[in-house]
Amino acid sequence: MKKSVAICYPPLDTKKGIPLLGQNRQFQWANDPWYAYPVVPAYGATMLHKAGFSVSWLDGIAKEQTYSTWLAELIKIKPDIIIIETKTPVIKYHWKMIEKIKSKLPQSNVVLMGDHVTALPEESFKKCPVDFVITGGDFDFLMLSIANHLAKKTKLCAGIYYRQGKKILNTGKFKLNNNLDKLPFIDRDLTRWKLYAYKNSNYIKTPGTYTMFGRDCWWGKCTFCSWTTLFPGKNFRVMSVKRALDEIGHILDNYPVVEIMDDSGTFPVGEWLRDFCKGIIKRGYHKKIQIDCNMRFNTGLTQEDYHLMRKAGFRFLLYGLESANQETLNRLNKNLKVAQITQYAKIAKQAGLWPHATAMVGYPWETKEQAQNTINLAKDLFKKGYIDTLQATVVIPYPGTPLFKQCQKNNWLKTTDWNQYDMRMPIMKTTMSDNQINALVRDIYNSIWTPQFVLRKLKEGLTDWNKFKYYVRLALKFFSKKLDFAGF
Repeated sequence: MKKSVAICYPPLDTKKGIPLLGQNRQFQWANDPWYAYPVVPAYGATMLHKAGFSVSWLDGIAKEQTYSTWLAELIKIKPDIIIIETKTPVIKYHWKMIEKIKSKLPQSNVVLMGDHVTALPEESFKKCPVDFVITGGDFDFLMLSIANHLAKKTKLCAGIYYRQGKKILNTGKFKLNNNLDKLPFIDRDLTRWKLYAYKNSNYIKTPGTYTMFGRDCWWGKCTFCSWTTLFPGKNFRVMSVKRALDEIGHILDNYPVVEIMDDSGTFPVGEWLRDFCKGIIKRGYHKKIQIDCNMRFNTGLTQEDYHLMRKAGFRFLLYGLESANQETLNRLNKNLKVAQITQYAKIAKQAGLWPHATAMVGYPWETKEQAQNTINLAKDLFKKGYIDTLQATVVIPYPGTPLFKQCQKNNWLKTTDWNQYDMRMPIMKTTMSDNQINALVRDIYNSIWTPQFVLRKLKEGLTDWNKFKYYVRLALKFFSKKLDFAGF
């Protein structure tokens, strides 16, 4: 009988809300959840299936199951291998779950993966009866390595921790040298792509899906980003342009997708981007889909490049603004000048693209007055029409990041109770109270309410049905996000 593998996102029965876990660089509990398609685990599921393993995709979060219903489904399947992606704010929940799972399915091997266990791999072995921990971001290749090891006694790849009796052993530092062109096209039916195709505020049209042509960000040095733990910028890899175009073609041939979000930490730029756009146009894909992606303000892209992106069907560009204070950008190692934020948002908007900005508050070195600069910049960008949407959060120093190490060095941490790292309270000591920081997040969201922006969007919505529906969804999301930061 062939070995069975379950790739799992267990639901959490708490009063905090829905955990935004999969394919997410910053964790948050949400009252009105949206779901990102976990691309790397989906590649892993496809690779396991092609290698002859029986694969079950058990995302109880996106499926909106209760924990008891999800657990009953898992027990019924009785998989040989159970793989769970985890993050800092839910790791303690997962330790308890693993104890429960192992009591019910003692013969199953449980695997943890994610940025938290990459930073602190041995911790989980001390806290729960986990069998394997995957470190680094190439979950897909290492999932297959563990499955082949258990089924065929093959050698484990580098980056895996495991139990041997009472000892915790490992195969050495993880390597990010896998050739992305060798990945199979994702089996999106196997991985329940429709669970993630509609409830996602990035999409203006649905159904949509995700790709990830690069791993992860070609800069990859921002001190706060949890995925620098998984994918340091020096190891950035990208598929060939042909391979990326072929995957889009495969999606269009097999799934009724009308919008694609590429979730590379920063989309490849330079000649790769230009060749990709020209290939999209040559193949006619720009007539069938819209493309969204993550982008940096300071990329060297020209107005001509942005126009080419728009011609190729690009629509939504997600930029990390983070702060309007140069000191903060320097401390975060953003490689960005404050003036470039407006400069690049403007030329992207002039090309017909939809810039989206993310901002954060709660930095130990920022005063309330300095945080107000970020709010003022957001208002100005909305007023001038240079951005269309914005997301605000409290900065959290995740283990494994340079920011976390700075916090330890400077005694900035309020706690190392991982349950508290869920953005419901600031973790770093600042000159401001928790309620003041919370209010600042709400104020950033309120920056949208400029007469110029509101009138402009009302006009757009009245002339385009898709945009009207999108703005209604965003309005509902706006109020739910303010509720997420209603109080600590």
